[in-house]
Amino acid sequence: MREIVIVGGGYAGFYAAWGLEKRLRPAEARITVVDPRPYMTYQPFLPEVTAGSVEARHAAVSLRRHLRRTRLIAGTVTSIRHTDRSLTVRPVHGAAYELGYDTLVVTAGAVTRTFPIPGLAQHAIGLKHVEEAVAIRDRLMTAFDQAASLPHGAERRKLLTVTFAGGGFSGVEGFGELLSLATAMLTSYPELSRDELSFHLVEARDRILPEVGDGPGAWVVRELERRGAHVHLGTQISSLADGRVVLSDGEEFDSALVVWTAGNASNPVVHNHTDLPVDERGLLVVRADLRVGTDGQSVPDAWAAGDDAAVPDLASTVPGAHTVPNAQHAVRQGRRLAKNIVADLRGGRVADYRHSSLGVVATLGLGRGIFQYKGIVIKGFPAWLMHRGYHVLAVPSWERKIRVLAVWLTAAVFGRDLVSLASVQHPRDAFVTSGDPRRPDERPRSDCTAV
Repeated sequence: MREIVIVGGGYAGFYAAWGLEKRLRPAEARITVVDPRPYMTYQPFLPEVTAGSVEARHAAVSLRRHLRRTRLIAGTVTSIRHTDRSLTVRPVHGAAYELGYDTLVVTAGAVTRTFPIPGLAQHAIGLKHVEEAVAIRDRLMTAFDQAASLPHGAERRKLLTVTFAGGGFSGVEGFGELLSLATAMLTSYPELSRDELSFHLVEARDRILPEVGDGPGAWVVRELERRGAHVHLGTQISSLADGRVVLSDGEEFDSALVVWTAGNASNPVVHNHTDLPVDERGLLVVRADLRVGTDGQSVPDAWAAGDDAAVPDLASTVPGAHTVPNAQHAVRQGRRLAKNIVADLRGGRVADYRHSSLGVVATLGLGRGIFQYKGIVIKGFPAWLMHRGYHVLAVPSWERKIRVLAVWLTAAVFGRDLVSLASVQHPRDAFVTSGDPRRPDERPRSDCTAV
Protein backbone atom coordinates (compact mmCIF):
# COMPACT_ATOMS: atom_id res chain seq x y z
CA MET A 1 0.00 0.00 0.00
CA ARG A 2 1.36 3.42 -0.94
CA GLU A 3 2.21 5.76 1.95
CA ILE A 4 1.12 9.40 1.57
CA VAL A 5 2.45 11.71 4.28
CA ILE A 6 1.07 15.24 4.69
CA VAL A 7 3.23 17.63 6.70
CA GLY A 8 0.83 20.05 8.43
CA GLY A 9 -2.87 19.89 9.24
CA GLY A 10 -3.82 23.47 8.42
CA TYR A 11 -6.11 24.60 5.60
CA ALA A 12 -4.28 23.01 2.68
CA GLY A 13 -3.28 19.88 4.59
CA PHE A 14 -6.73 19.29 6.06
CA TYR A 15 -8.54 19.72 2.75
CA ALA A 16 -5.97 17.60 0.92
CA ALA A 17 -6.43 14.74 3.41
CA TRP A 18 -10.21 15.15 3.42
CA GLY A 19 -10.28 15.03 -0.38
CA LEU A 20 -7.97 12.02 -0.54
CA GLU A 21 -10.21 10.10 1.86
CA LYS A 22 -13.18 10.69 -0.42
CA ARG A 23 -11.35 9.69 -3.61
CA LEU A 24 -8.96 6.87 -2.67
CA ARG A 25 -10.10 3.30 -2.47
CA PRO A 26 -9.50 1.68 0.97
CA ALA A 27 -6.54 -0.45 -0.12
CA GLU A 28 -5.08 2.08 -2.55
CA ALA A 29 -3.01 4.20 -0.15
CA ARG A 30 -2.61 5.10 3.49
CA ILE A 31 -2.79 8.77 4.46
CA THR A 32 -0.81 10.21 7.38
CA VAL A 33 -1.01 13.78 8.68
CA VAL A 34 1.73 15.05 10.99
CA ASP A 35 0.85 18.12 13.06
CA PRO A 36 1.44 19.07 16.72
CA ARG A 37 -2.16 20.24 17.10
CA PRO A 38 -5.17 17.92 16.90
CA TYR A 39 -7.23 20.48 14.99
CA MET A 40 -7.25 22.79 12.00
CA THR A 41 -7.55 26.44 13.00
CA TYR A 42 -10.09 28.45 11.02
CA GLN A 43 -8.01 31.60 11.19
CA PRO A 44 -10.59 34.10 9.82
CA PHE A 45 -12.53 33.53 13.05
CA LEU A 46 -9.60 34.41 15.35
CA PRO A 47 -10.38 38.17 15.45
CA GLU A 48 -13.93 37.31 16.52
CA VAL A 49 -12.58 34.88 19.11
CA THR A 50 -10.62 37.79 20.64
CA ALA A 51 -13.89 39.70 20.89
CA GLY A 52 -15.91 36.75 22.17
CA SER A 53 -18.17 36.76 19.10
CA VAL A 54 -17.09 33.19 18.29
CA GLU A 55 -16.36 30.50 20.87
CA ALA A 56 -12.72 29.42 20.78
CA ARG A 57 -13.48 25.75 20.24
CA HIS A 58 -15.72 26.62 17.26
CA ALA A 59 -12.71 28.09 15.43
CA ALA A 60 -10.93 24.74 15.82
CA VAL A 61 -11.95 21.92 13.47
CA SER A 62 -11.10 18.51 14.94
CA LEU A 63 -8.88 16.42 12.67
CA ARG A 64 -9.97 13.12 14.21
CA ARG A 65 -13.65 13.93 13.87
CA HIS A 66 -13.40 14.57 10.13
CA LEU A 67 -10.40 12.53 8.97
CA ARG A 68 -11.61 9.08 9.93
CA ARG A 69 -9.41 7.14 7.48
CA THR A 70 -6.25 9.12 8.15
CA ARG A 71 -3.48 8.24 10.58
CA LEU A 72 -2.79 11.30 12.73
CA ILE A 73 0.59 11.84 14.36
CA ALA A 74 0.83 14.49 17.09
CA GLY A 75 4.28 15.85 16.43
CA THR A 76 6.48 18.27 14.53
CA VAL A 77 8.47 17.49 11.41
CA THR A 78 12.02 18.73 12.02
CA SER A 79 13.66 17.68 8.75
CA ILE A 80 12.76 16.33 5.32
CA ARG A 81 15.11 14.19 3.23
CA HIS A 82 13.19 13.54 0.07
CA THR A 83 16.06 11.77 -1.65
CA ASP A 84 15.64 9.05 1.01
CA ARG A 85 11.83 9.40 1.13
CA SER A 86 12.16 10.01 4.86
CA LEU A 87 11.44 12.70 7.42
CA THR A 88 12.15 13.18 11.11
CA VAL A 89 9.21 13.52 13.50
CA ARG A 90 9.55 14.95 16.99
CA PRO A 91 6.45 13.81 18.90
CA VAL A 92 4.89 15.87 21.66
CA HIS A 93 6.28 13.31 24.11
CA GLY A 94 9.14 10.92 23.55
CA ALA A 95 12.18 10.72 21.29
CA ALA A 96 12.30 11.78 17.66
CA TYR A 97 12.02 9.08 15.03
CA GLU A 98 12.17 8.57 11.27
CA LEU A 99 9.03 8.23 9.16
CA GLY A 100 9.18 6.84 5.64
CA TYR A 101 6.81 7.62 2.78
CA ASP A 102 6.19 7.16 -0.93
CA THR A 103 4.43 10.48 -1.63
CA LEU A 104 5.09 13.69 0.29
CA VAL A 105 2.72 16.64 0.63
CA VAL A 106 4.15 19.74 2.34
CA THR A 107 1.51 22.07 3.78
CA ALA A 108 3.36 23.05 6.94
CA GLY A 109 1.99 26.59 7.07
CA ALA A 110 3.77 29.84 7.80
CA VAL A 111 4.90 31.14 11.17
CA THR A 112 4.68 34.66 12.58
CA ARG A 113 7.52 36.83 11.33
CA THR A 114 9.49 38.46 14.14
CA PHE A 115 12.47 40.80 14.38
CA PRO A 116 15.29 41.30 16.91
CA ILE A 117 13.42 44.03 18.78
CA PRO A 118 14.23 44.46 22.49
CA GLY A 119 11.39 43.09 24.62
CA LEU A 120 9.45 41.54 21.72
CA ALA A 121 9.80 37.94 22.88
CA GLN A 122 8.99 38.86 26.49
CA HIS A 123 5.96 41.11 26.01
CA ALA A 124 4.23 40.50 22.65
CA ILE A 125 1.71 37.83 21.69
CA GLY A 126 0.79 36.62 18.20
CA LEU A 127 -2.61 36.08 16.59
CA LYS A 128 -2.20 32.89 14.56
CA HIS A 129 -3.60 30.26 16.91
CA VAL A 130 -6.76 29.83 18.98
CA GLU A 131 -4.80 29.85 22.23
CA GLU A 132 -3.37 33.27 21.39
CA ALA A 133 -6.79 34.73 20.54
CA VAL A 134 -8.23 33.49 23.84
CA ALA A 135 -5.28 34.89 25.79
CA ILE A 136 -5.65 38.30 24.13
CA ARG A 137 -9.32 38.48 25.10
CA ASP A 138 -8.67 37.36 28.67
CA ARG A 139 -5.77 39.77 29.10
CA LEU A 140 -7.87 42.72 27.98
CA MET A 141 -10.77 41.81 30.27
CA THR A 142 -8.43 41.19 33.20
CA ALA A 143 -6.79 44.56 32.54
CA PHE A 144 -10.21 46.24 32.79
CA ASP A 145 -10.85 44.57 36.15
CA GLN A 146 -7.47 45.65 37.47
CA ALA A 147 -7.67 49.20 36.09
CA ALA A 148 -11.11 49.76 37.63
CA SER A 149 -9.63 49.18 41.10
CA LEU A 150 -6.70 51.57 40.62
CA PRO A 151 -6.57 55.36 40.96
CA HIS A 152 -5.82 57.50 37.93
CA GLY A 153 -2.15 57.24 37.06
CA ALA A 154 0.54 55.58 34.97
CA GLU A 155 -0.33 51.99 35.89
CA ARG A 156 -3.99 52.48 35.07
CA ARG A 157 -3.13 54.10 31.71
CA LYS A 158 -0.81 51.19 30.88
CA LEU A 159 -3.52 48.61 31.59
CA LEU A 160 -5.92 50.40 29.26
CA THR A 161 -3.40 50.76 26.40
CA VAL A 162 -3.41 48.17 23.61
CA THR A 163 -0.91 48.04 20.74
CA PHE A 164 -1.13 46.06 17.51
CA ALA A 165 1.88 45.75 15.22
CA GLY A 166 0.95 45.03 11.60
CA GLY A 167 -1.70 46.49 9.31
CA GLY A 168 -2.57 43.43 7.25
CA PHE A 169 -5.89 41.61 7.48
CA SER A 170 -5.05 39.75 10.68
CA GLY A 171 -3.87 42.89 12.45
CA VAL A 172 -6.64 45.22 11.28
CA GLU A 173 -9.43 42.71 11.95
CA GLY A 174 -8.06 41.80 15.37
CA PHE A 175 -7.56 45.46 16.22
CA GLY A 176 -11.07 46.45 15.12
CA GLU A 177 -12.72 43.58 16.98
CA LEU A 178 -10.79 44.20 20.20
CA LEU A 179 -11.55 47.93 20.02
CA SER A 180 -15.23 47.07 19.61
CA LEU A 181 -15.08 44.75 22.64
CA ALA A 182 -13.30 47.33 24.80
CA THR A 183 -15.82 50.02 23.90
CA ALA A 184 -18.73 47.72 24.73
CA MET A 185 -17.16 46.76 28.08
CA LEU A 186 -17.17 50.36 29.29
CA THR A 187 -20.90 50.10 30.04
CA SER A 188 -20.05 47.50 32.70
CA TYR A 189 -17.22 49.59 34.19
CA PRO A 190 -18.57 52.95 35.39
CA GLU A 191 -15.17 53.61 37.00
CA LEU A 192 -13.59 53.85 33.52
CA SER A 193 -14.16 56.39 30.76
CA ARG A 194 -13.81 56.23 26.99
CA ASP A 195 -11.02 58.81 27.06
CA GLU A 196 -8.86 56.43 29.11
CA LEU A 197 -8.78 53.78 26.38
CA SER A 198 -5.73 54.03 24.15
CA PHE A 199 -5.57 51.75 21.10
CA HIS A 200 -2.56 51.95 18.76
CA LEU A 201 -2.17 50.29 15.36
CA VAL A 202 1.42 50.47 14.06
CA GLU A 203 2.20 49.76 10.39
CA ALA A 204 5.60 50.09 8.72
CA ARG A 205 4.10 50.88 5.31
CA ASP A 206 2.28 54.08 4.46
CA ARG A 207 -1.08 52.27 4.21
CA ILE A 208 -2.97 49.35 5.73
CA LEU A 209 -4.77 46.41 4.12
CA PRO A 210 -2.63 46.13 0.96
CA GLU A 211 -5.17 43.69 -0.53
CA VAL A 212 -7.72 46.51 -0.96
CA GLY A 213 -7.40 49.72 -2.96
CA ASP A 214 -5.93 52.97 -1.68
CA GLY A 215 -9.35 54.57 -1.23
CA PRO A 216 -10.91 51.76 0.84
CA GLY A 217 -7.69 51.46 2.86
CA ALA A 218 -7.77 55.17 3.69
CA TRP A 219 -11.45 54.86 4.66
CA VAL A 220 -10.59 52.09 7.13
CA VAL A 221 -7.97 54.35 8.74
CA ARG A 222 -10.50 57.18 9.08
CA GLU A 223 -13.10 54.79 10.48
CA LEU A 224 -10.72 53.48 13.14
CA GLU A 225 -9.58 57.00 14.08
CA ARG A 226 -13.21 58.13 14.31
CA ARG A 227 -13.67 55.41 16.94
CA GLY A 228 -10.76 56.81 18.95
CA ALA A 229 -7.88 54.66 17.66
CA HIS A 230 -4.39 55.92 16.91
CA VAL A 231 -3.10 54.66 13.54
CA HIS A 232 0.65 55.08 13.03
CA LEU A 233 1.55 54.69 9.34
CA GLY A 234 5.11 54.53 8.05
CA THR A 235 6.18 53.70 11.59
CA GLN A 236 7.90 50.76 13.25
CA ILE A 237 8.27 49.56 16.81
CA SER A 238 11.87 50.08 17.92
CA SER A 239 11.62 48.62 21.41
CA LEU A 240 9.24 46.86 23.80
CA ALA A 241 11.67 46.64 26.71
CA ASP A 242 9.89 46.58 30.09
CA GLY A 243 6.53 46.88 28.34
CA ARG A 244 7.28 50.37 27.06
CA VAL A 245 6.53 50.85 23.37
CA VAL A 246 9.07 53.01 21.54
CA LEU A 247 8.17 53.96 17.97
CA SER A 248 10.57 54.86 15.19
CA ASP A 249 9.17 58.41 15.07
CA GLY A 250 10.18 58.96 18.71
CA GLU A 251 6.77 58.50 20.37
CA GLU A 252 6.76 56.38 23.54
CA PHE A 253 4.04 54.94 25.77
CA ASP A 254 3.45 52.02 28.14
CA SER A 255 1.20 49.23 26.89
CA ALA A 256 0.05 46.21 28.90
CA LEU A 257 -1.08 44.31 25.80
CA VAL A 258 1.01 44.12 22.62
CA VAL A 259 -0.24 41.95 19.73
CA TRP A 260 2.26 41.13 16.97
CA THR A 261 0.77 40.50 13.51
CA ALA A 262 3.57 41.92 11.35
CA GLY A 263 3.47 39.36 8.56
CA ASN A 264 4.43 35.74 8.02
CA ALA A 265 7.68 33.86 7.57
CA SER A 266 8.19 30.47 5.99
CA ASN A 267 8.15 27.47 8.28
CA PRO A 268 11.67 26.68 9.58
CA VAL A 269 11.53 23.07 8.37
CA VAL A 270 10.86 24.32 4.83
CA HIS A 271 13.32 27.19 4.97
CA ASN A 272 16.25 25.40 6.60
CA HIS A 273 15.74 21.65 6.97
CA THR A 274 14.79 20.12 3.64
CA ASP A 275 16.51 19.04 0.45
CA LEU A 276 13.53 20.23 -1.62
CA PRO A 277 14.11 23.36 -3.75
CA VAL A 278 13.22 26.70 -2.12
CA ASP A 279 13.31 30.25 -3.48
CA GLU A 280 14.97 33.36 -2.05
CA ARG A 281 12.07 33.85 0.39
CA GLY A 282 12.42 30.35 1.77
CA LEU A 283 9.26 29.09 0.02
CA LEU A 284 9.07 25.79 -1.82
CA VAL A 285 9.36 26.13 -5.59
CA VAL A 286 6.06 24.80 -6.93
CA ARG A 287 4.60 24.34 -10.40
CA ALA A 288 1.07 25.34 -11.35
CA ASP A 289 -0.08 21.73 -10.89
CA LEU A 290 1.25 21.88 -7.27
CA ARG A 291 4.16 19.53 -7.87
CA VAL A 292 7.39 20.67 -6.25
CA GLY A 293 9.84 21.83 -8.92
CA THR A 294 9.93 23.99 -12.03
CA ASP A 295 8.13 23.79 -15.35
CA GLY A 296 11.24 22.21 -16.81
CA GLN A 297 11.73 19.61 -14.11
CA SER A 298 9.55 18.44 -11.23
CA VAL A 299 10.59 16.56 -8.10
CA PRO A 300 9.03 13.08 -8.23
CA ASP A 301 6.41 12.29 -5.56
CA ALA A 302 6.62 15.73 -3.89
CA TRP A 303 3.70 18.15 -3.71
CA ALA A 304 3.13 21.39 -1.82
CA ALA A 305 0.55 24.12 -1.28
CA GLY A 306 -0.47 26.83 1.14
CA ASP A 307 1.58 29.56 2.80
CA ASP A 308 4.94 27.78 2.38
CA ALA A 309 4.60 27.23 -1.37
CA ALA A 310 5.34 29.71 -4.15
CA VAL A 311 2.38 28.67 -6.32
CA PRO A 312 2.15 30.46 -9.71
CA ASP A 313 -0.95 32.64 -9.96
CA LEU A 314 -2.36 31.78 -13.37
CA ALA A 315 -5.29 34.16 -12.85
CA SER A 316 -2.99 37.18 -12.47
CA THR A 317 -1.97 39.42 -15.37
CA VAL A 318 1.36 40.15 -13.67
CA PRO A 319 4.19 38.01 -15.08
CA GLY A 320 5.72 35.72 -12.48
CA ALA A 321 3.01 36.42 -9.87
CA HIS A 322 2.35 33.93 -7.10
CA THR A 323 -0.84 33.30 -5.18
CA VAL A 324 -1.15 35.32 -1.99
CA PRO A 325 -1.07 33.37 1.30
CA ASN A 326 -4.72 33.47 2.33
CA ALA A 327 -7.53 31.07 3.17
CA GLN A 328 -9.19 31.36 -0.24
CA HIS A 329 -6.17 29.89 -1.98
CA ALA A 330 -5.13 27.40 0.73
CA VAL A 331 -8.54 25.71 0.80
CA ARG A 332 -8.79 25.45 -2.96
CA GLN A 333 -5.18 24.34 -3.34
CA GLY A 334 -5.82 21.57 -0.81
CA ARG A 335 -8.76 20.34 -2.86
CA ARG A 336 -6.75 20.49 -6.07
CA LEU A 337 -3.91 18.60 -4.37
CA ALA A 338 -6.23 15.71 -3.55
CA LYS A 339 -7.53 15.48 -7.11
CA ASN A 340 -4.07 15.70 -8.67
CA ILE A 341 -2.46 13.15 -6.34
CA VAL A 342 -5.22 10.61 -7.04
CA ALA A 343 -4.98 11.27 -10.78
CA ASP A 344 -1.21 10.81 -10.65
CA LEU A 345 -1.45 7.56 -8.69
CA ARG A 346 -3.87 6.16 -11.28
CA GLY A 347 -1.84 7.32 -14.27
CA GLY A 348 -4.27 10.09 -15.19
CA ARG A 349 -3.73 13.73 -16.09
CA VAL A 350 -3.24 16.37 -13.43
CA ALA A 351 -4.66 19.88 -13.74
CA ASP A 352 -3.15 23.27 -12.98
CA TYR A 353 -4.39 25.28 -10.03
CA ARG A 354 -6.23 28.43 -11.11
CA HIS A 355 -8.51 30.59 -8.99
CA SER A 356 -9.74 34.11 -9.53
CA SER A 357 -10.28 36.05 -6.32
CA LEU A 358 -13.81 36.32 -5.00
CA GLY A 359 -12.91 39.70 -3.51
CA VAL A 360 -11.73 40.59 -0.03
CA VAL A 361 -13.87 41.18 3.03
CA ALA A 362 -12.82 42.22 6.52
CA THR A 363 -14.53 42.80 9.83
CA LEU A 364 -13.69 46.00 11.71
CA GLY A 365 -15.69 45.19 14.81
CA LEU A 366 -19.30 44.39 15.60
CA GLY A 367 -21.52 45.77 12.82
CA ARG A 368 -18.59 47.23 10.85
CA GLY A 369 -16.72 45.88 7.84
CA ILE A 370 -15.42 46.47 4.34
CA PHE A 371 -15.71 44.45 1.12
CA GLN A 372 -14.02 44.97 -2.24
CA TYR A 373 -14.32 43.08 -5.49
CA LYS A 374 -12.47 44.83 -8.31
CA GLY A 375 -14.12 48.26 -8.46
CA ILE A 376 -17.03 47.40 -6.17
CA VAL A 377 -16.60 48.60 -2.57
CA ILE A 378 -19.14 48.03 0.21
CA LYS A 379 -18.63 49.54 3.65
CA GLY A 380 -20.15 49.36 7.11
CA PHE A 381 -22.95 47.06 8.24
CA PRO A 382 -23.68 45.39 4.85
CA ALA A 383 -20.00 44.45 4.49
CA TRP A 384 -19.98 43.08 8.03
CA LEU A 385 -22.98 40.87 7.20
CA MET A 386 -21.19 39.69 4.06
CA HIS A 387 -18.14 38.82 6.16
CA ARG A 388 -20.17 36.71 8.54
CA GLY A 389 -22.17 35.12 5.76
CA TYR A 390 -19.12 34.14 3.75
CA HIS A 391 -17.20 32.64 6.65
CA VAL A 392 -20.08 30.70 8.15
CA LEU A 393 -20.45 29.07 4.73
CA ALA A 394 -16.69 28.53 4.39
CA VAL A 395 -15.98 26.95 7.78
CA PRO A 396 -15.84 23.14 7.34
CA SER A 397 -18.79 20.91 8.32
CA TRP A 398 -22.41 21.70 9.05
CA GLU A 399 -21.80 21.00 12.71
CA ARG A 400 -19.39 23.96 12.94
CA LYS A 401 -21.66 26.22 10.88
CA ILE A 402 -24.63 25.58 13.18
CA ARG A 403 -22.57 26.07 16.36
CA VAL A 404 -21.18 29.40 15.13
CA LEU A 405 -24.63 30.60 14.03
CA ALA A 406 -26.06 29.65 17.43
CA VAL A 407 -23.42 31.75 19.23
CA TRP A 408 -24.08 34.74 16.95
CA LEU A 409 -27.85 34.51 17.45
CA THR A 410 -27.46 34.21 21.22
CA ALA A 411 -25.21 37.26 21.31
CA ALA A 412 -27.70 39.22 19.19
CA VAL A 413 -30.38 38.59 21.83
CA PHE A 414 -28.40 38.74 25.08
CA GLY A 415 -25.31 40.75 24.12
CA ARG A 416 -21.65 39.90 24.60
CA ASP A 417 -20.53 37.48 27.28
CA LEU A 418 -18.07 39.65 29.26
CA VAL A 419 -16.34 37.04 31.39
CA SER A 420 -12.59 36.61 31.64
CA LEU A 421 -11.16 33.14 32.19
CA ALA A 422 -7.52 34.17 32.39
CA SER A 423 -7.03 31.90 35.39
CA VAL A 424 -7.32 28.82 33.15
CA GLN A 425 -3.82 29.62 31.94
CA HIS A 426 -2.61 28.83 35.48
CA PRO A 427 -5.07 26.13 36.62
CA ARG A 428 -3.04 24.94 39.63
CA ASP A 429 -2.64 28.32 41.35
CA ALA A 430 -5.73 27.99 43.57
CA PHE A 431 -4.76 24.44 44.53
CA VAL A 432 -1.12 25.28 45.28
CA THR A 433 -1.84 28.44 47.29
CA SER A 434 -4.86 26.98 49.13
CA GLY A 435 -6.46 30.40 48.90
CA ASP A 436 -3.55 32.21 50.58
CA PRO A 437 -3.89 35.85 49.39
CA ARG A 438 -0.20 36.62 49.91
CA ARG A 439 2.19 36.70 46.98
CA PRO A 440 4.65 33.79 46.67
CA ASP A 441 7.56 35.92 47.93
CA GLU A 442 5.52 36.92 51.01
CA ARG A 443 4.61 33.40 52.13
CA PRO A 444 6.66 31.73 54.86
CA ARG A 445 8.85 28.85 53.76
CA SER A 446 8.09 25.49 55.31
CA ASP A 447 10.92 23.24 56.52
CA CYS A 448 8.75 20.13 56.59
CA THR A 449 7.86 17.91 53.67
CA ALA A 450 4.55 16.12 53.33
CA VAL A 451 4.79 12.38 52.74
